[in-house]
Amino acid sequence: MSSSTHGIGDAQRPVRRIALAAAIAVLAGAAACAPSSQQGDDAPAAGSATPSAVIDDPADFDLDALVAAAKKEGSLTVYDSSGDITKVAQAFSAKYGIRTTGVKNKVGDTLEKMTRESQADNVTIDMTLYEDGPSLVGQLLPQKIVHTWIPADLVDDIPEANRSPLLVLQKANVWVYNPKLFPKGCPVDNIWDLVGPEWKGKVALQDPLGKPNIVEWFNQLSNGADQALRDAHRAAHPGEELKTSQETAAEEWVVRLAKNSPVLTSADDDVAAAVASPNQKQPRIGLVSNAKFRDVEEKNYSMRVCDTLKPWSGYLYPKYSAIADKTEHPNAAKLFTHFILTEEGISHEMGAGGIPGSTAVKQGSFSPEGLTDWKKELFTFDPKYLAKDFADTEAMQDLWRISHS
Repeated sequence: MSSSTHGIGDAQRPVRRIALAAAIAVLAGAAACAPSSQQGDDAPAAGSATPSAVIDDPADFDLDALVAAAKKEGSLTVYDSSGDITKVAQAFSAKYGIRTTGVKNKVGDTLEKMTRESQADNVTIDMTLYEDGPSLVGQLLPQKIVHTWIPADLVDDIPEANRSPLLVLQKANVWVYNPKLFPKGCPVDNIWDLVGPEWKGKVALQDPLGKPNIVEWFNQLSNGADQALRDAHRAAHPGEELKTSQETAAEEWVVRLAKNSPVLTSADDDVAAAVASPNQKQPRIGLVSNAKFRDVEEKNYSMRVCDTLKPWSGYLYPKYSAIADKTEHPNAAKLFTHFILTEEGISHEMGAGGIPGSTAVKQGSFSPEGLTDWKKELFTFDPKYLAKDFADTEAMQDLWRISHS
């Protein structure tokens, strides 16, 4: 994966935002592209530093004392966008005797709820396992709604890049096909094939305007993979340089995808069904979470990762841990953070596979059919771009909206 960035300076981005805003304004009924809580002077400038994680002095850290203090607090509520949080909460409760509630909630709703609770000094969400890095770095952390805490006895197992904010797990969104319809393998070899006329109306994915990590993926591609995408275009169209009116190759790809009549859904379940359900006759490619591969057995789906797709078969998206600044159960939240950084805790989130944020914990044993090396086959988000991703979120949403409309 190339780490090269595009050559057009950030100073030109406001021009694109103004042009897009003008275009959006003429679309009847155009919706606001971000919650109002994301606006205002609290948003950090692109490239600004993420607030540092809190790490106790190792000489002062006492796990037994933390357990005792957590038990005195009596309860804990943790929000996550995965239903697996209920299993983690149950395991934590069983281990420590602390009444713990795990709540599955969409990341945007969690953002809004934690923001409102902090403003009202009425916090019910003690901590979150959170999948939207840009809003975490751009809003929740700088506004002191949450903070990152890393247990001193485990810090050496957390790579520097995984600390601010604290990454606890990486999962995957992968491109999939139906091997019953394509017995010779994935019918596309290059990501640029997906935006060509032969795949018009045949690419299924969640609507990016309702799936934050897809928009983040678009921005991560823009910020760190421009050359890799240009090289891929050259491979797909030998002798032809990419022609674009956009600032980056990624933005050009996003525009072409949006204009290619993609099948948009509100959930990965619908994408998986559109590609792989029994008796499916329509040839499609879909972008789904690796968790959907449990449907292969449970629902008799026929689904395989496009392992030949270049330059990537999908992307890794991170899940972070953050504690509410105003929680009334700070020690229980710290203890849960400690728990989720161990195999005993994070294993409940890895039933469909995943790469833990701690190097002391092995990668999940499950791997979707066709995905053999997660780190080599999948695009990986770079945390240094999170603040810039936040600053660019609305512009990328606008680019998708106007192109799709």
